[in-house]
Amino acid sequence: MSFKIGFWSDKEYHLDRMGLADLSAAYFQYYAIAAYFVVALVSGAVALWGVLNDAAPVLPVLASMLATFFVYPVVWYVLHRFILHSKWMWKSKLTAGTWKRIHYDHHSDPNNLKVLFGALYTTLPTVALASMPVGYLLAGWVGALAALATGVVQTCVYEYFHCIQHLGYAPKWDWVRDMKKFHMAHHFHNETGNFGITNLWWDKVLGTFYAGAAARPRSATVFNLGYDEEVAKSYPHVAKLTPNWPYNTNPVTRKRDEAAAAQAAQASAG
Repeated sequence: MSFKIGFWSDKEYHLDRMGLADLSAAYFQYYAIAAYFVVALVSGAVALWGVLNDAAPVLPVLASMLATFFVYPVVWYVLHRFILHSKWMWKSKLTAGTWKRIHYDHHSDPNNLKVLFGALYTTLPTVALASMPVGYLLAGWVGALAALATGVVQTCVYEYFHCIQHLGYAPKWDWVRDMKKFHMAHHFHNETGNFGITNLWWDKVLGTFYAGAAARPRSATVFNLGYDEEVAKSYPHVAKLTPNWPYNTNPVTRKRDEAAAAQAAQASAG
């Protein structure tokens, strides 16, 4: 980010050390979330204006919103499994930086709030492409805007619950606890399953769901997504963009060791 707003200073924020109130304060001050709210309000307001002025019937517009609601989990499952966990993005200098920002950084440091949110320049166009054509087919431009508003609101909900899954506390509701458990398994045990994050239905349908550590062996690439020193010899773009690379170990342990080393160095210097 080139500017700082409220909570978002140069300080690092790690969800495993934060509470729900801290998360909520950070969430509503994050520039991408603010942008999503603006897009949802504007597109929703224009769509409502269109309905009130007979530019489109109510039922097709509602159908476009309902269709988006069901299409959204499919799109994000496909993107997460086949794009973000693919191996082609790190190979090109044109896409390596984007892949690093939107997924590699998150897996190498899963509780770092600053790299947990999706990038605005990738997320918003994706939501538009996933929702607006469906809405347009059902209700013209009014349906397209209504679908966009629906998709953006879903993105806001998705981002908030994704953050909750990384908080260092046990959620009160069982269904949120289950989401957290399965998503933590994706980050700290085996990244080849549980792609749905907030909706695991498609994982269950397509055979990528697993209930816990006993169901699958621990993955050696869970923290680096397969981008290791050997790969970097041929495709160095991500390594060049990543300070203190490589990241192959548990980030919680790594940060604890780094903090201990820094304290030891400070003590010896003093």
